[in-house]
Amino acid sequence: MTTKDTEIQARIEQLGRFFMGTSDVHLAMARVVKTLEELGISYAICGAMAVNVHGLKRATEDVDVLLTPEGLSKFKAHALGRGFVEKFPGSRGVKDAETKVPIDFLLTGGVPGDGVMRGMTFPDPKDVAIESAGKRYVDLATLVGMKVASAMTAPDRPRDFDDVIRLIRSNELGEHFADGLHPYVREKYRELWRIAQMPPAMES
Repeated sequence: MTTKDTEIQARIEQLGRFFMGTSDVHLAMARVVKTLEELGISYAICGAMAVNVHGLKRATEDVDVLLTPEGLSKFKAHALGRGFVEKFPGSRGVKDAETKVPIDFLLTGGVPGDGVMRGMTFPDPKDVAIESAGKRYVDLATLVGMKVASAMTAPDRPRDFDDVIRLIRSNELGEHFADGLHPYVREKYRELWRIAQMPPAMES
């Protein structure tokens, strides 16, 4: 077996573990959640791991977590060198020291996408978190809003639009769901909702 074949086999095995809930990403998520809860820090898992909780199954290689700036400071003060390392000196994100899985932190008050203020910011996790299987995730409206806003200004993130279209389908969301979203993303959500009503493209 060539090196390339070995790498492909390892990726396939990791993908299988992901959908069984035993992947390195799941292990890293469990460790960061345990640390946050032990420190009494409010958090809400977002990104692809939240997408999975909200009914759309897809794999990912990192963990995204919403924190307040104060929560991040407390986490780093207590957790760096104790199971977590900075991605690089002074970075906001960290890596799980054992699995090397990246953990990216989104901060309350931060701006989705390109970082240019358009009125929409990341919320306080305690205001938008729901519990599932003992962990806290952003609620569906927050997840959809964050993904739409991110993709609207970050051209390298088209998958966020695809996630929203598939979340609309898997959750049977209506066009009226836009009414509960931030005004900045409502019209784009309605556009994606109309796309979601089309038959899915056949994959070759």
